[in-house]
Amino acid sequence: MRKSLRLMVAALVAFAITSSIALAAVNVKSYPVATFGDPDAASVTLRGGNFSGLGSVPAIATLTVQGSVSYDCANPQGHLSPGQNPVTAQPGQTSQGLGNADHNGRGTITTMTATATAPVPAPSAQAVGCGGGGSTQWTVVNPVVTVTSAQLKITQGGSIIFCRNYTGDGIGTAPPPACT
Repeated sequence: MRKSLRLMVAALVAFAITSSIALAAVNVKSYPVATFGDPDAASVTLRGGNFSGLGSVPAIATLTVQGSVSYDCANPQGHLSPGQNPVTAQPGQTSQGLGNADHNGRGTITTMTATATAPVPAPSAQAVGCGGGGSTQWTVVNPVVTVTSAQLKITQGGSIIFCRNYTGDGIGTAPPPACT
């Protein structure tokens, strides 16, 4: 009885070790490439990305974008002037499966686009820097959203197995010290 219990414990330990090794063995065959401003300034499109060593547990890629919003200020007569203070945009996010469970542990990112949006409700005229001196007669109009950064996370079984930060077009960089 003790011998079979030891064998069972040893088998479980071996399974746990090989499972963690399998997750650590993800190989990047080609990095996904980000294009900022595609199709517009509020978006980032990620293309490509080929991974192996993913095993049969489905892997999910999630692209999250951050940005800022600039507004025009309209005075009571309807004349426009640019706001002085950009505000934080609402983050955008999209996800897709990599298809590795059906392709012998190989997964691919096809095309993913995430878009940041203007905050709802719109910020106050004072927050945007309209009219100076705390005037409440101005309104904010014409939001222009610009994406400033993006992050790709690939998760598998609830754990992050790959992460990349993007601040411009290209293959991005690994986040120091860890993915957030």
